[in-house]
Amino acid sequence: MALQTACAESKEERILPLLSTRTRAQHTHSTRIDNVPLMYAEMSGDELDRRIAAAKEKLGERLVILGHHYQRDEIIKYADFRGDSFKLAQLAAARPQADYIVFCGVHFMAESADILSAPHQRVILPNPAAGCSMADMANIAEVEECWQMLHDTLGEDAGIVPVTYMNSAANLKAFCGRNGGIVCTSSNAPAVIKWAFNQGKRVLFFPDEHLGRNTALKYGIAEDQMAVWNPKDPMASDDAEEELERSRIILWKGYCTTHMRFHVQQIAKARADYPGIKILVHPECRREVVEAADLYGSTEYIIGQIEKAPAGSQWGIGTEINLVHRLAKEHPEQFIFCLDPIVCPCSTMYRIHPAYLAWVLEGLVEDQVINQVTVDGETALWARVALQRMLSL
Repeated sequence: MALQTACAESKEERILPLLSTRTRAQHTHSTRIDNVPLMYAEMSGDELDRRIAAAKEKLGERLVILGHHYQRDEIIKYADFRGDSFKLAQLAAARPQADYIVFCGVHFMAESADILSAPHQRVILPNPAAGCSMADMANIAEVEECWQMLHDTLGEDAGIVPVTYMNSAANLKAFCGRNGGIVCTSSNAPAVIKWAFNQGKRVLFFPDEHLGRNTALKYGIAEDQMAVWNPKDPMASDDAEEELERSRIILWKGYCTTHMRFHVQQIAKARADYPGIKILVHPECRREVVEAADLYGSTEYIIGQIEKAPAGSQWGIGTEINLVHRLAKEHPEQFIFCLDPIVCPCSTMYRIHPAYLAWVLEGLVEDQVINQVTVDGETALWARVALQRMLSL
């Protein structure tokens, strides 16, 4: 895998100076802007809007802009499509006429788009610093070490099937492809887990412990048949080996920082303040939060529930706040609020600022590809195998 940040030559091969720390603080309005030419960082919102719209019009069908649901409104309004990570990657692959796919999301999403897109298409992440803290909680070295230790402990006939969440690096998807495993999303995780148990005796699920646990419980796996793998100290407990022997699913100790902010006390307060309210949360939340909710499901599921709800419905939602605010704005006939009133937006999603979008789009107008994301051929091959197994379900 390689993240290529290329600022191709302009007429005079000049690169405008980057922001200093002091200047950055004056112009970001609480959003950190790094490694973007100063002229873009200093533009007003209106000027950025004008230039983004003009570049988009010039590029026409050669360009498709994808916007994840967690993006800020200033970005999402320019998206040709909005969706969750996998839906957007599929949409990109279905637009062969587009030479450029600008993915307003985070790094693993852009990787998936590159894996599924046609060879002639270039995938661009406006800000290469837009990563995912949960995806970073499992790296290939740790997963390979885990795989070896599990087989050393349980034997070569352990029957372990690796399952990685879509929110993971391309090389982890490739690991699953090479080792008989599969990728899942938050919406199809139950079907994927069922498939995995038809292939083997145990599942190694990474990187999100909570999605794995909530899915396993839905499948009927008891808590005492779940082991948690801490890559920093995997065999710390005295009965670690016994727990692994007993396990049907081994959960990687990773989590989404945004969804970890939700807790049952918030749900109790919402029910006390608004009798009859419905609580709707994402399955990346802790088990007790999911169990205390009325409904839980993926981002697309959450949106679908709101879209079909009758006027006058009341909702307390446990997911990323940009999405919740957008749902409230788009459905004024309902009462919708975020369970955590002070929850921050997904901080890495928020790194896609309009200044970056204007910069990369104007580069494309001049045939300059800035901040392209590429996945090497071998990794893409095996990652695609794991993704195709999921798509075949």
